[in-house]
Amino acid sequence: MRLHPFFSATNLAFIFTDYEALKSRRQAGMYDPVETYMNLVPMVVEQTSRGERAYDIFSRLLKERIIFINGPIHDGMSHLVVAQLLHLEAENPSKEISIYINSPGGVVTSGLSIYDTMQYIKPKVSTLCIGQAASMGSVLLAGGEKGMRFSLPNSRIMVHQPSGGYQGQASDIMIHAAETQKLKDRLYDIYVKHTGQTKKAVEKALDRDNFMSPEEAKDWGHIDEIVENRVKGDEDK
Repeated sequence: MRLHPFFSATNLAFIFTDYEALKSRRQAGMYDPVETYMNLVPMVVEQTSRGERAYDIFSRLLKERIIFINGPIHDGMSHLVVAQLLHLEAENPSKEISIYINSPGGVVTSGLSIYDTMQYIKPKVSTLCIGQAASMGSVLLAGGEKGMRFSLPNSRIMVHQPSGGYQGQASDIMIHAAETQKLKDRLYDIYVKHTGQTKKAVEKALDRDNFMSPEEAKDWGHIDEIVENRVKGDEDK
């Protein structure tokens, strides 16, 4: 029996390594259920001058400069998204990149690494909320290029202040509490920058879990447009 070229020694090593990483995250209480079914990714086969070429669906969409942020945001996700952003910038520094977001949020520092890269690279980055953009996901949604932040009509946007728990020596707990306050202030500044709200208004909005419809998010300055259908191009007319 011959294995598909995908199942090379290198790819098999990657699969087993990825499984071990997944197992360790489960044991540490950081298990992301999305990771289980994301391994079952549809393949797309294209005809090229050199014959057939198979892509997983997300790699094929990456060729169209589309990046997905799907599920909880953590270090494992963030370094992949950052790498995709940098790759697309190197490929064409003047062509728009689209990020589709469906996330409940996650680790603040992981999300900020994506946010900072979005601001750092040369291409304009559009964001689209599909499903939900909550917590850190809402920061990434707001961080898209002004005029290019969208939501589908039945999506939900949720903003709130950061949360965390610590244990250990009293002095260390105080240090972590101070760091959390700094991150909170930094996140508030980011919302102020991208929504046009005052610092006081942002503090009030984020005091508790604040769920918004796309209409409410647009009024608040979080997104620019609500889209129901893809805009037809000249080729569709």
